[in-house]
Formats: sequence, structure tokens, C-alpha cells
Amino acid sequence: MSTKAKDVLTTGEVAKICNVAPRTVSKWFDSGALRGYRIPGSKDRRIPINQLIRFMKQHNMPLNGLMTGCTRILIVDDEVDVVEVLERILEDEAKYEVEVAKGGFESGIVAEKFRPHVMLLDMHLSDLDGRVVCKQVKSNADLQLTKVIAMSGKLTDEEAKGLLASGFDGFLKKPFHVRQVMEAVEDAMAVVY
Repeated sequence: MSTKAKDVLTTGEVAKICNVAPRTVSKWFDSGALRGYRIPGSKDRRIPINQLIRFMKQHNMPLNGLMTGCTRILIVDDEVDVVEVLERILEDEAKYEVEVAKGGFESGIVAEKFRPHVMLLDMHLSDLDGRVVCKQVKSNADLQLTKVIAMSGKLTDEEAKGLLASGFDGFLKKPFHVRQVMEAVEDAMAVVY
């Protein structure tokens, strides 16, 4: 979706850009925080793009999602070599927008600002267990649409299945091929859009 051609957005489009649930956008609209108008004779809301930009700047939200409609990926891993390769390929080949956090604690701070569509999360971080990080993401109203994909080389297939049952949206077994990462991201995104 290219927003360049559009001057006015629906709540669903705004939700995608800000990576929040459409009802969150409706709350912003109804509280007067995000200005727009209702279509006469309908409950549908419309938000002029300049009002959305004003709102996003006011709340320190990254404007990058607005300009590109690009998928934002947050890699959370403390293995530097893994991160460097992943970041380079995801940005250059897949044209994703990528941020990196070295640990579970840092991932929370980065996720709040960056609002990733997908988080690639190493399960064996030195500071926090991956399950704890996933729970924090899933319980944060602003990040409820973020898909969390677990990464590990140490888990058995059974344990990996258990992760999917406990709230993860996907699993990548290390070492993995970059194509697998891109497929996992696409699969996770397909659920949202």
C-alpha cells in the first residue's frame, strides 16, 4: 500500500502504519487525540494524512512505516555474527526495515519506539528468557499486532511446538537459511493482513 497517493486514510490503514489494532485507532479518534472526520450517515472514520503525521510526531512514533509501508523487523539476539548477517540480508534483499536489540531488556525499549511488525527473538538471551520477552510483547496493548518468531539451536522439536502453544507466532531452528527467515516473516505477516 503506497500512502503517497492517498491524502486520507481509514482506521484500518492507520492501524497498519502505526502497527496497532484498529480499535486503538478508533479510541485515539474518539478521544480527540487523532483528528479526522466521520463519513456522513456512516460510522466510518477518515484520518487526513497530515493529521496522522502530526499525531505520530507528537507521540514520538517512527514515521518510517508511513513513507514506505515497509515491514519493520526487530532482531533480538546477542550473537553479533548472526545479527550482522541477518540485518544485512533482511535490509538489502528483502527490503525490510530492521532494528536490533542485544538483549531482552533492551528489546522492550526498542519495540516501544520502533513498533515492529515482526520480532525475531533468540530464546537464550543472557539477560532474559525468550518466553518472558514474548509475554511482555503480547501483553503490551501497543504491540498486540507484533508477531514473535522464536529462534534457537538448542530446542527439541517438541519444545519448539510448545512455544507455538505458548504464544509465539513461529519458530526458526538455528542454523537457518535466510530464505527460511524471510518465509517465517511472510507467514507471520500473512496472518495480520
